[in-house]
Amino acid sequence: MKKLDLENDNISKLIRKFAIPCVISMVVAALYNIVDQIFIGWSDAGAFGNAATNIVYPFTVIALAFALLVGDGVAALFNLSQGAKNEEKAHKAIGNGLVLLIIVSLILTVLGLTLEKQILSIFGGNPNEIECYRYAQDYLRIICYGLPFYIIGQGLNASIRCDGSPKYACVATVIGAITNIILDPLFIFGFNMSVKGAALATVIGQVLTFIISILYLKKAKSFKINKEAIKLDKDVCKKIVSLGLASLITQLAIVIIIAVANNLVGKYGYMTMASTGISYGVVTPLAVIGICMKVFGIVVSIVIGVSLGGMPIIGYNMGAGNTKRVKETIKYILITNFIIGCLAFVLFEFFPTFVINIFGKGNSLEYFEYAGFCLRIFLGGIILTCLVKSLSILLQSMGSSFKSTLLALARDVIFFVPAIIIIATLSKSVVTMLWSAPIADILSFITGVALMKKEYTKMRKLEKAKSKR
Repeated sequence: MKKLDLENDNISKLIRKFAIPCVISMVVAALYNIVDQIFIGWSDAGAFGNAATNIVYPFTVIALAFALLVGDGVAALFNLSQGAKNEEKAHKAIGNGLVLLIIVSLILTVLGLTLEKQILSIFGGNPNEIECYRYAQDYLRIICYGLPFYIIGQGLNASIRCDGSPKYACVATVIGAITNIILDPLFIFGFNMSVKGAALATVIGQVLTFIISILYLKKAKSFKINKEAIKLDKDVCKKIVSLGLASLITQLAIVIIIAVANNLVGKYGYMTMASTGISYGVVTPLAVIGICMKVFGIVVSIVIGVSLGGMPIIGYNMGAGNTKRVKETIKYILITNFIIGCLAFVLFEFFPTFVINIFGKGNSLEYFEYAGFCLRIFLGGIILTCLVKSLSILLQSMGSSFKSTLLALARDVIFFVPAIIIIATLSKSVVTMLWSAPIADILSFITGVALMKKEYTKMRKLEKAKSKR
């Protein structure tokens, strides 16, 4: 932070300084799952393996959700405390956050290992689909052993960024991801470990990220981990949770989407006919929706990365009462994410076959047909999605945890879930139900604009009060 003046330096320069490493970190984190899916798709497991990873994927997102709940909450509180010149609270935020990450990671690991059948069932796993279910069991068991390393490593990433070391945070994540990418083909094809090999490669990468992140704690620039800092403070923990709640909701919403969609596919997949006269079944839609959600996750990761890059600037200047710089930062981030959304829209609408071919070969005509529908319809509102995700993080950065959480819930839970259930139930079609996503995008964007407008009204009042002094 000594090298970066959040109160005076050029905003575009600051955002690039924080956002580029942050985007790389977020994208690389998302690649952990998508790389597995690519290599599995080209292996003997094929669509069955991809369907299996889609069933387990929501549980890994739950782990990431809790990592970001604590990590982003800590970062927001740390920046707000520094802006208000409250160094003691800033230190406590980091220390308490580390303890919370350890507790959460151990709880989720135990739950994952003891409730395997229940977890797979919730996310669409069907024991009658023998091959797919067996792959899902193999993947889940190995992934669970890596959860403590994954959660703590990802959670600390935010603390490292807010300490003014975004490049270090980026390197920690990138090294883990590169390790995963190198080991995936070695374990899957070289050692013929199939889905188990993909899971093992992922865990080894997560362990490396964890080690590098832990080592940073000894050389932090503006915080210290001591007995006083790690002593749990009820008020500090509450503030961390409230500020990080939007990040938790954003990720859990993905879990809800996949869980609902997977179960609807299990119910209506065999009832929906492709143009070939053959039903789509269950495995094909499960595999395709999994691919769609992970491609969607890459775009969202870029958007969130850009938005998180502005978090230190917004948080510090909100704490210092400098609303002009807050507005300038918000404008820069929204324009950037709008452009990202436009590029993604062009890719999904005009080149769906190119996207789907990345994830394997030798698939059926029904597979490619459903993939085209999924990319074009389900991700048709991607521009609005990018803006909504961005607005949610921006509201979080400003300390408006309730509005941020509400907006995070709006798109994926309040609007999407009822829409997809109603449409699927009425149409009994796994194709028609895809229209629920663009409907949710439109309604949540309207909500986001209204919530941000209220924050701007508050800032104008602060500016008037400041000018009168």
